[in-house]
Amino acid sequence: MLKQNEQDREEGMCHLFASQNPDSYVYETRSIRLNGQSTSIRLEKIFWNILEQIAAAEGLSVPSFISTLHREVLLMWGPVPNFTSHLRCICLVALEKRGTELPAQNLRAQRLEPRRHVVG
Repeated sequence: MLKQNEQDREEGMCHLFASQNPDSYVYETRSIRLNGQSTSIRLEKIFWNILEQIAAAEGLSVPSFISTLHREVLLMWGPVPNFTSHLRCICLVALEKRGTELPAQNLRAQRLEPRRHVVG
């Protein structure tokens, strides 16, 4: 039984996360203008990819989206102590929102898939 649990773990969640391509979490630094001042933002590539998708959905370039977001956050909350962390959270919120907006057909298909239960 212990052997089966180890096999399930290798094929399950940990494998999904451990098998991520290292290129996806390599840092990438981009120069951008925020409030007329040049600055640099350093994020993992996967977050830049998500920001590109968000910006495209808004009909903006990534720099325009980030600049607009920064301006709106300043108006709403004042200075942001860690804007880079805020960008990462924006990406997670976007992914979470995307996950809750799955078409009903996909949700039905997911419910019909057999689920494996590991008893420890």
